[in-house]
Amino acid sequence: MKYLFVHNNFPAQFRHVATHLGSDPANEVRAIGAEGSRPLPGVTLHRYTLPAASLASTHPFARRFDGEARRAEQTLYVCTMLRASGFSPDVVVAHSGWGEALPLRAAFPEARLVSYGEYFYRSHDSDVNFDPEFPGLGLDGLVGLHARNAASLLALSDCDLAISPTSWQRSTFPREWRDKIRTVHEGVDTRLVSPDPKAVLRLDDGTTIRAGEETVTFVARNLEPLRGYHVFMRALPEILRRRPGARVLVVGGFGVSYGQRPPGSETWHQIFLREVAGEIDLSRIHFLGHLPFARYLDVLRVSRAHVYLTYPFVLSWSCLEAMAAGCVVIASDTPPVREVIDGRNGILVPFHDKNELARRVADVLADPAAHAERGRLARETVLRRYDMATVCVPEAMRILHGPDPHRRRRPATEPGLWSVA
Repeated sequence: MKYLFVHNNFPAQFRHVATHLGSDPANEVRAIGAEGSRPLPGVTLHRYTLPAASLASTHPFARRFDGEARRAEQTLYVCTMLRASGFSPDVVVAHSGWGEALPLRAAFPEARLVSYGEYFYRSHDSDVNFDPEFPGLGLDGLVGLHARNAASLLALSDCDLAISPTSWQRSTFPREWRDKIRTVHEGVDTRLVSPDPKAVLRLDDGTTIRAGEETVTFVARNLEPLRGYHVFMRALPEILRRRPGARVLVVGGFGVSYGQRPPGSETWHQIFLREVAGEIDLSRIHFLGHLPFARYLDVLRVSRAHVYLTYPFVLSWSCLEAMAAGCVVIASDTPPVREVIDGRNGILVPFHDKNELARRVADVLADPAAHAERGRLARETVLRRYDMATVCVPEAMRILHGPDPHRRRRPATEPGLWSVA
């Protein structure tokens, strides 16, 4: 069969499925992505360039869609080239949130089109206005937020079926669309992401940290409030006071991935570090920035207490990877986390309660044997529900090849008509 994956940052969430399909010589697998996309074995990657454009004259409500339309245009050019070369995919899988899905139904009218619905922006039960410490959105901001969903809704309308990685993320979409969305996570390679009681991490400054030592870990793509960085930093003075032998490893960049940008020229990291600098011994805290995956795994494997905090937003891969590595995870009691951590396979704390976070982390550091079962159950959870090879990729294959309950394909001989069955 012929498959086409479309994601501006390919492979992203499609890595495991595309790799699986590309490993079969009977398949022809192609992908479309922006300049930063990376190839995979068995997958032919077609990159597009997004020309620079000024959006200053575009209405603020429409600026995101303007950018998505420009991305759709570049995707259409690649699709046209693929059609001209004779490539006609049987299945197309596309992320719904970047605009690239907009031309796909027109370009490949007979393909089975599967949309990846990661998140639907809304003003309630979500990241928006969740944290009272930071300014919320006014009415104009809420309208702009609503407009951010335009491309996702069009993709949902066009597709035969959609997938979302967690039940909570699926629940963010409007009720009238949820019957079209299946829940399947991209999965964790649990053969690779696994515990190692003999793990050793050697830092650039010469420090050596071994599994079994008092090590606290915190991981985020970027160190920002949406991922609870401010709460974690404010808990550190008490954690380090209670456990004078503990060290802290912080993995993540200093930019912004999802939330608000900080005021002024400082990063969120600089702001929150300055806030607690007089209360902590900085020689015991190691800010590691972004790491290669192998070194990141070593961080998880030497962890005695792993902290994961998030607003009600997309669940981070790092949460499930920490669980797969057998970490004892102390996490925020927020909806996306409650789907994977139930209190037995990890510890839940109120997001904003730095004191409770510090107390629970210190408890785990003080008595690892009493909490070892949590780490074992955490890995068991991932093996049972999120294992790439035995759970997630097989389920994705069933969705890619299954029946069409919301068939939207049209025969190429009727270019102006939708076929709905």
